[in-house]
Parts: sequence; C-alpha cells; structure tokens
Amino acid sequence: MAEPVIAQKEPYGIEVESGTEYWWCACGRSSSQPFCDGSHKGTGLAPMQYEAKADRTVWFCGCKSTSNKPVCDGTHNDL
Repeated sequence: MAEPVIAQKEPYGIEVESGTEYWWCACGRSSSQPFCDGSHKGTGLAPMQYEAKADRTVWFCGCKSTSNKPVCDGTHNDL
C-alpha cells in the first residue's frame, strides 16, 4: 500500500450542504482537492465518505495525516 501524499500543509475550508455526500481524497493525489477524482486507483488507498448534517464550513484535512479523518485536527502544524 502506498503512503498518502501531502496535498497541502493546511486544511481546506469547504461550505457543505446538509444531506449532501462528499468523498474526501485520502491519497493526496487528486487534482480536485480535497475531494476524490479517482487518482487513488492502484495505491491501496481509498476515499472517505463524509455526509453533511448541516449547512456549514467544514475544514477538510489537506496533509492527509489527521487522526480525525476527514476533518483537520491540526496535525499539519507538526509536519
């Protein structure tokens, strides 16, 4: 299995809509960060589903190292 690539060393603030399903890129290779575009194929990594419970800003992890996937936990500050 491949290791994830750091897409960026800060989170992505995304306005999500209640009831909408989002697929967070876990591999870091997607060109449509922070969401999956299928670039993980063959890496052994897979995107993670996130379903918005309310309309709000969600801070999706950009470094791919958060322990609270898919949401940022500040791990990028230690990279």
